[in-house]
Amino acid sequence: MKLKEFQIKFIRLREKGYVPSKRNGPTGIGYTLESFLGIPENNNARPDVEVAELKAHRTKNKSLITLFTFNNKVWKIPPIEAVKKYGSPDVKGRKGLYYTMSLKPNSAGLFLEVTKAAISVRHVSGEIVASWCLQNLADRFIKKIPALIFVSAHTEERAGKEYFHFYRAQLMKGTSPELLENQFKEENILVDLRLHDKGTSARNHGTGFRVYEHKLPLLFKSIKDICGISSN
Repeated sequence: MKLKEFQIKFIRLREKGYVPSKRNGPTGIGYTLESFLGIPENNNARPDVEVAELKAHRTKNKSLITLFTFNNKVWKIPPIEAVKKYGSPDVKGRKGLYYTMSLKPNSAGLFLEVTKAAISVRHVSGEIVASWCLQNLADRFIKKIPALIFVSAHTEERAGKEYFHFYRAQLMKGTSPELLENQFKEENILVDLRLHDKGTSARNHGTGFRVYEHKLPLLFKSIKDICGISSN
């Protein structure tokens, strides 16, 4: 779909006011938006609108979403050693590192340290467990999400059914190490460690970089309202 076509269809949808969700549950907002825009549901990697992905957001939703995973050449000690030293039993009784990391030390003494060049998982003893170059994270982010159309919607519940008023669409592009540094310091981006002891090695499910959905626009250098704003 061309951007101009999206704008025309979105304005028509916005003028409808509240519309009923076409699917129950968390995915109902995205499915409803795509249905009204005439975008077929698919799992391919092609952008929904020209060069931009489409993301629908409930205005009051403050949940975390995963931006991407990144593990390549970041561990400063062997992952299995990190699990054995700092892990705790998971739901299956295995020792694991299943922590959502922030700037404050957790129960295992692990925390995030942010500098202008990197973000690291450190232990209060001073040991560095893993470290990511912020430039590499910015490059990974831009590769995963080069541009995003972020659609906001108010929600209402009527007789047990969710309704949406899609009222704003923003086109967002680009990021930088400096932006990511700031958002890590503000704790709007968190890091999920997800690995466990497999005996002779660690099974890593991918370190996840997660952001609060409503803070997503803060990660982009360029933000433009492409359909105006009506927030009644």
